[in-house]
Amino acid sequence: MSTGVAVSGARGRLGSLVCEVVGEHPAFELVAQLGRSSGPDAGTGAGILVDVSHPEASPAIVERALRAGQRVVVGTSGWSEARLAGLQSLIEELDSGGDAATAVVIPNFSLGSVLGTVLARVAAPYFDSVEIVEAHHDAKVDSPSGTAVRTAELIADARAGEPVSAPYAEQRARGESIRGIPVHSLRMRGVIAKQEVRFGGTGEALTVTHDTHSPDAYRAGIRAALEAARDATGLIVGLDRVLGLRAP
Repeated sequence: MSTGVAVSGARGRLGSLVCEVVGEHPAFELVAQLGRSSGPDAGTGAGILVDVSHPEASPAIVERALRAGQRVVVGTSGWSEARLAGLQSLIEELDSGGDAATAVVIPNFSLGSVLGTVLARVAAPYFDSVEIVEAHHDAKVDSPSGTAVRTAELIADARAGEPVSAPYAEQRARGESIRGIPVHSLRMRGVIAKQEVRFGGTGEALTVTHDTHSPDAYRAGIRAALEAARDATGLIVGLDRVLGLRAP
């Protein structure tokens, strides 16, 4: 028996792709395509809600779905550590009431991107200079990207509290500081997505780069996230956890 899926933000770039992936997957059925004009109860009959809407709207959409007993996949940017902490508290509240809740939060559905982040975590303890440069299409409304934020957070964790060398961090042109790591965002026509994690050491530099050339790069990750949401419980953050990719 197939699992019904509703997609919030279905008319957007990523939402349209999610709808295609759901429609092609034999274990799932697309039952609702939601947008700004959809009512609060629209799509609540689906077993899984995929939210790829807008950073400002996402938290309310996700909470409403979880309280309605739906499993949730979140592909919307803007889910910082503070937001994730609130989501964890909500899941624990629902669990304590006897309703097992599931949320799978994926900052980036690209397999190459998540592997790049894993490689950056491996390198993080060995270089004191670390900066991230990310670029996306000019229609992306938020910056820095959720992927860059998540990468910076994981790099900071891998350094176990050891600060990076980031001189003149108070200057605006130095980028936004995420856990002490400068992150620089470009929004440009002709770009889909690109991220560079640049490491500097004595006499050498290392750059971990990932380029997205087509939205098709997200298909495998979307499928994996849907399958994880159907079978898992609790809060899962990152495609690396879905795929079992953990840096040493």
